[in-house]
Amino acid sequence: MSPSELDHRLRFSVEIARQAGDQTLEFFQQALTVERKSDDSPVTIADKSAEQLLRERIADRFPHDGIVGEEFGTTEGNSGYRWILDPIDGTKSFISGVPLYGTMVGLECDGKSVLGVVYLPGLQEGIFAAQGQGAWHFRGQNEPQAARVSQRKSLSTGVFVTSQVDTFEKRQAGDAFRQLQQAAYITRTWGDCYGYLLVATGRVEVMVDPMMSIWDAAALQPIMEEAGGTFTDWQGNATIHAGEGIGTNAHILAEVLEITRQFPPLPS
Repeated sequence: MSPSELDHRLRFSVEIARQAGDQTLEFFQQALTVERKSDDSPVTIADKSAEQLLRERIADRFPHDGIVGEEFGTTEGNSGYRWILDPIDGTKSFISGVPLYGTMVGLECDGKSVLGVVYLPGLQEGIFAAQGQGAWHFRGQNEPQAARVSQRKSLSTGVFVTSQVDTFEKRQAGDAFRQLQQAAYITRTWGDCYGYLLVATGRVEVMVDPMMSIWDAAALQPIMEEAGGTFTDWQGNATIHAGEGIGTNAHILAEVLEITRQFPPLPS
């Protein structure tokens, strides 16, 4: 992929993420019917309509690209590009009226995640990155500013965040949470995509997901890496396909892996 092609797709990604995210605000803090999917996770008309918007925009601009999304599955393509979409990451926050949810757009080129956008419409805040182009943080209509991870060298002086504590128990890794919490100066559940945004902008040192889907991860790897950090699985491999994730400021990755490597990888 040429730098100009990557830049073109990145600008388009930011545009559609903001458009779809802002559309969710029409339903935010409103009375909604909440459906339960097969894994018991919630979904609403806001999730579905946002993903439909993303898919329509992509199909119109890049009709030969593949698409995979949380709500409507996979559309095959033949261009070597695949868009990976999470219309609302943090639906539990969304249905609770809490603005810590986001719209996520990722893009793979020949199997590698090369760009990502995370946009939190309830905060009017977001971050985007593409391979070799840095990570950029924005609020409202202000000009984006370069995003960088923190320089803290130890979790004992840093912040550890996650989405939901009982997910560690579901993964039979409750001790991982307890060890991370004991090692960290502060532990909070500012999770989902917001947790990774906090790491990439230097406000938090590590975000850990015991279980996640590809649409939760695809946008994150380029963002974390371009901000100077890392996005890996629990064994330290830089991948979006492991069903788990760790985002760090890079300085404390080894310390975190000492804990997470005690637990076997998820079945592939």
